Amino acid sequence: MQLIRKITDNDILGSAPEYIDTISRFGSRGVLVDNVLNVAMMYMSKKNLYKLPGGGVDDGEDSKDAFLREIQEETGYDAEIIHELGYIEEHKNRNKYMQFSYCYLAKANAGFRHTMLTENEMQLGMVVQWMTLDQALAVMQESVLTCTDYSAKFMLFRDKTILEEAVRLLSGKAV
Repeated sequence: MQLIRKITDNDILGSAPEYIDTISRFGSRGVLVDNVLNVAMMYMSKKNLYKLPGGGVDDGEDSKDAFLREIQEETGYDAEIIHELGYIEEHKNRNKYMQFSYCYLAKANAGFRHTMLTENEMQLGMVVQWMTLDQALAVMQESVLTCTDYSAKFMLFRDKTILEEAVRLLSGKAV
C-alpha cells in the first residue's frame, strides 16, 4: 500500500513539520459510493462538520474488515471494497500522537440495516448523508475552512485528501 500523504502540524498550524516514529492508533476509513457514485458523508450536527466513514482497527482485525465493519456500523450498509487508495499518517506533534490510516474505496450493496453508532457518535448527532462527489468535496472544503479544533482539523485534512484521491480514481470510471 502506498503513502498518500503525511499530515503534520505544518498543515494545521503552519509550524515546522515534525514526524512521530511510533504509531499510536491504526485506523481504516475511506469513501463509500452507491451505484450512481453518490458518496456517504457522515454529518456531525453538534460540530457542524462532515467526515468519511471509518474508525479504529481492533487488535487482530484486518484493515479491510475494519473498514467494512465501520461502514456497516456508521451507515447501515454492507459494502465491498473496490480499490485500495493507500495510507495516510497524521503526526499530531502537540499531542505526541500518530495515527496511521488505511484508506479504501468501497461500493454499497443494496441492503440496508440499522446503524450501530457508539455513544460518542450519537452525542455528536452523527448521521449519514448521501451526496454527489462535487457536493462532498464542497462540504469537506467548507468544514476545513470553518473548523478551529486542532484534532478535528487533522481529521478533515485526512478525509479531504482521501476523498480527492477517490474522485481522481473515479473520474471517468464506472463502478
